[in-house]
Formats: sequence, structure tokens, C-alpha cells
Amino acid sequence: MLFHVRMDVNIPHDLPSDEAADILAREKAYSQDLQRQGKWRHIWRIAGQYSNISIFDVADNEELHTLLSGLPLFKFMQIEVAPLLRHPSAIREDDS
Repeated sequence: MLFHVRMDVNIPHDLPSDEAADILAREKAYSQDLQRQGKWRHIWRIAGQYSNISIFDVADNEELHTLLSGLPLFKFMQIEVAPLLRHPSAIREDDS
């Protein structure tokens, strides 16, 4: 299943810089691993915001929830999820 996921990040300003750096390093490694696995298919930054729009390709809602809640930045995120399905007018056969 494909999911459109918007993630808005709000790291507290009083979080110690070494702790923030550690979380960010773990976040990058985790997200890149999911991308290599094909589960995190696309990720785009939103200009001027600490936010991204991503497309996940996972088995179901439960797998998506597990992956998102495993993000090191999860506790600092506001996340919106929308399930996607193929549009009947789409001409690409390789993106379902």
C-alpha cells in the first residue's frame, strides 16, 4: 500500500545540542535504511519549513505505524497520513 505522509518536526530549543545531534544522526540512518529497503519510496523537503512530504510503500496500516513510531524524531513530530490508490486515469503501470 502507498501512503502520503507529511511530517512536521519541532525539536525543543532547550534540547541539549549533543542529544539533538545524536537523534538527528539516528534519524538519518534509520530513514536511509528504509529508503534502501524500498519502504520509504520518496522524500521531499518543504521549502521554508522543518517538514517533509514522503511516500511510503508498505504492507498495511500497522507496518506504516510501526515504521513511523520507530523514527528517532517521532516524539517531536506532527504526522498526517493519507492512504493512496491508483487513479483510473494514470498511465504509468509501475507506480501502484
